[in-house]
Amino acid sequence: MSNVRKFDEMAVVVDWIDAFKNRHLDALLDLYEDTATIECCEGGVFQGRPAMEQYWEPKLSRSRSGSFEIDALFPERDGVSLDYRGYDEKPVRTFFLFSETGKIRMTACEPIEAAAA
Repeated sequence: MSNVRKFDEMAVVVDWIDAFKNRHLDALLDLYEDTATIECCEGGVFQGRPAMEQYWEPKLSRSRSGSFEIDALFPERDGVSLDYRGYDEKPVRTFFLFSETGKIRMTACEPIEAAAA
């Protein structure tokens, strides 16, 4: 039996960034498992939909016009990495892990400067 996933991880990440660009909080949260975890760039961990909503809503409302532009998108052994411009237009790298159903089960981000070190 093959370990090939029945969904396109890269497409899910593109949908994730599109939800940000369009400021669609519900569409963003729907991409995550209900019990997913966010390890945020500023430190801290948010788990579950209510906590993720509390984390993402202010970022969407404070986002600038140049936010959420993709700089690089590449597959990793266990997921996908995305380099993009965060809500404040600063470069960020986010790593995505997925469930077997194609939902995001974890995201972890860090500033690009930290990622390059």
